[in-house]
Amino acid sequence: MSRTRQTLPQVAHARNPGMELDLDWVAAVQANTSAIERRAASLGGRRSVKKDYQAAWLCKAISLIDLTTLSGDDTEGRVRRLCAKARQPVAPWMLERLGMEGLTTGAVCVYHEMVETAVRALEGTNIPVAAVSTGFPAGLSPYRLRIAEIGESVKAGAKEIDIVISRRHVLTGNWQALYDEMREMRAACGEAHVKAILATGELQTLRNVARASLVCMMAGADFIKTSTGKETVNATLPVSLTMIRAIRDYEARTGFKVGYKPAGGISKAKDALLYLALMKDELGHPWLQPDLFRFGASSLLGDIERQLEHHLTGAYSAANRHAMA
Repeated sequence: MSRTRQTLPQVAHARNPGMELDLDWVAAVQANTSAIERRAASLGGRRSVKKDYQAAWLCKAISLIDLTTLSGDDTEGRVRRLCAKARQPVAPWMLERLGMEGLTTGAVCVYHEMVETAVRALEGTNIPVAAVSTGFPAGLSPYRLRIAEIGESVKAGAKEIDIVISRRHVLTGNWQALYDEMREMRAACGEAHVKAILATGELQTLRNVARASLVCMMAGADFIKTSTGKETVNATLPVSLTMIRAIRDYEARTGFKVGYKPAGGISKAKDALLYLALMKDELGHPWLQPDLFRFGASSLLGDIERQLEHHLTGAYSAANRHAMA
């Protein structure tokens, strides 16, 4: 592996400005559930990387992680420790042997109350702070407060805002309401990039997922994201395939790239490899960079670190040797 310092690259593509809501395009969107599920089920047997190649892909996965803590018992101390882990995600001796000194995670994701703590802890790095917002995770607080919460997080130093959409707009087919909501939330973010959380486990059908993805991109979302991590069903490969094909169609029609973030339930290194293979197959190399792809995860990093140690030593270490915070 080459000896390359890993820092968050500058965005090489124009930010998605959105477009007018095209209801004819939305109505034309369909999802062949059985075909999508067959394609997703085939991934594990069709894509496999081993040895040095696997180690390289796992290092790439680390650079794409939004290292996250979203617990009711979060403290400033826990967040500072998480930020230290983001700055040094893998033991220095391992990074030296891998030729990956300087590797960091893609971002740190926290509740609004912890944004300032995280910003201070990450000073001197290129690691952005992402804040969950708009009444996360249910998105059912008063609308004016949801918009105000975005502004407060941006003011506190968040460079990325993960907002939750109103699921009822999708379930009732009120695409104009979803578009207007997303458009106003995007405007409230200003220069901060916005990730639209669809909560796909609550949208009932893959067609709803595809249409909601498209409407959020039309309204200017920089990323579309599967889940809050609090739903019963979170990121899955069929949902991911549906969303990234919506991203592909949107770029083909408008010329603008939109990022993708699967979140919730991705805790094993082998899962990360499947998602990376899916992104490369469906969208290509640009979507293997932090400006267009993130994992919303916490425990994933620990398993990747264990796999990298096994690659270097031939032995698995105890999971408690790779604590997050």
